[in-house]
Amino acid sequence: MGGVKDPRDLRSHQWYGTDGLRSFSHRARTRQLGYLPEEHLGKPVVAILNTWSDINPCHVHLRERAQAVKRGVWQAGGFPLEFPVSTLSETFQKPTPMLYRNLLALETEELLRSYPVDGAVLMGGCDKTTPALLMGAASVDLPAVFVPAGPMLPGHWRDKVLGSGTDMWKYWDERRAGLIGDRELAELENGLARSPGHCMTMGTASTLTAAAEALGVTVPGASSVPAVDSGHERMAAASGRLIVDLVGRDLTLSRVMTREAYEDAVTTVLALGGSTNAVIHLIAMAGRSGVRLTLDDFDRIARTVPVLADLRPGGRYLMEDFHFAGGLPAFLGQLTDLLHLDRPTVAHPTLRAQLAGAVVHDAEVIRPRERPLAAEGGVAVLRGNLCPDGAVIKHIAADPALLRHTGPAVVFDDYRAMQRTIDDPALGITADHVLVLRGAGPKGGPGMPEYGMLPIPDHLLKRGVRDMVRISDARMSGTSYGACVLHVAPESYVGGPLALVRTGDLITLDVAGRSLRLEVPDEELARRRAAWVAPAPRYGRGYGALYTEHITQADTGCDFEFLSREGAVPDPYAG
Repeated sequence: MGGVKDPRDLRSHQWYGTDGLRSFSHRARTRQLGYLPEEHLGKPVVAILNTWSDINPCHVHLRERAQAVKRGVWQAGGFPLEFPVSTLSETFQKPTPMLYRNLLALETEELLRSYPVDGAVLMGGCDKTTPALLMGAASVDLPAVFVPAGPMLPGHWRDKVLGSGTDMWKYWDERRAGLIGDRELAELENGLARSPGHCMTMGTASTLTAAAEALGVTVPGASSVPAVDSGHERMAAASGRLIVDLVGRDLTLSRVMTREAYEDAVTTVLALGGSTNAVIHLIAMAGRSGVRLTLDDFDRIARTVPVLADLRPGGRYLMEDFHFAGGLPAFLGQLTDLLHLDRPTVAHPTLRAQLAGAVVHDAEVIRPRERPLAAEGGVAVLRGNLCPDGAVIKHIAADPALLRHTGPAVVFDDYRAMQRTIDDPALGITADHVLVLRGAGPKGGPGMPEYGMLPIPDHLLKRGVRDMVRISDARMSGTSYGACVLHVAPESYVGGPLALVRTGDLITLDVAGRSLRLEVPDEELARRRAAWVAPAPRYGRGYGALYTEHITQADTGCDFEFLSREGAVPDPYAG
């Protein structure tokens, strides 16, 4: 081990090293697994938490990468054990993997606590797995390293380079507008996602893995290594070696994931023009680390941080371009005056040391400070009588003409009903209208699905309209774009002001003023509130009922109340 920890001080020693019946049983059962005593006794036991699945294309290569992690652990003198944990596939899991983020966090926490584990390697990358794994591991507070799944290869169609998600939305609207047909769409199906790995735009997956690297819980540069690049396997092996060293030094997550680290993660997300989903996830992750992070922190930092990554959906390039431009170390090297450089990371004594020598190789992809993509961070936090607890908008990916807009609302109470009726000319929707969806928040969704990029009516698409103001208590994909106000809190399901909006009400969005207002007199809103009736519960039993009873609102991270509150949890007695 890289440190000087006595093997008798290892947590796993309680299971394996004492002179008692239980230790005898544990050793005997390990022989049953086929291991010799010298392969594991007195060595750090490293849990490899693997979110691989046949139905998760973002993680379909992680079964092989786990072997590289094991190789690194063995080389460094540790004893690796792979644990399969829940896979949260953004592509396939319904109604949304956000419903199950806290379930994976709970599974991670309890698995690491209940088994003879001294440290952990966390393998994930698809949107919800990164925060879930880190939330659970932070709650146990063992040494841990995160291994990002990595972005897929760039997409291709004819002479176009495609970005997964972003170009899916774009070309689907082109088809609705009658500009492309079924033949082109079939070709796009084959070219949009060409390899294992998560979305290669600066969507939620890349945003959260970059945040993990900025927090200091990966090997340097890990977050942008393409999933199918041989460098990804080398990164996985290096992570396996690193975790053994961290156990030896007893460098737990609480010493790395500090308030300073979370502020730097927020700075990173905003300077990348990253996903709005990072707001919810970082607040939840920080809560598990005992750090109070708020929407106001995001807005405060956003006003001081330029956007320097020219990445889709707000820019031109993709993650492979970013990686070969220098990756996150080079990117953060452009922001050193805004970062806490003297905090530790899992790989270096300080962030300053980790960034030393990093060089930008392409100043178009990673912009210099004097030539930013935008002067302020790409996400704005809104307040007002329609969102007293806040809402967010990724204004860097919106039509600038809509960032100060007043228009009449068209209200939809149900996403499926909206899908059926949005194209109906009888609704009289114009480009000046404000599309409002409610019933799509944490409890109402359920799980706060990515419904927030509401479709533009096809008759407007055919006239060339490509953006409208849209407001909801839902989230949207980090690969999405448009003037979409999201995460309205409190949500309509619990009686937030969004529940009181009626079709025809004027709504004013003012991003510069950080305001979202319903232009209805307070007396009228009071009358509507008095007449409001709470909706029936979505779930009568099961996990959904547990979720509904304990989930918090978007502004506080959508964690379970009983997982986010303070309180001691004892280590199990292994004897």
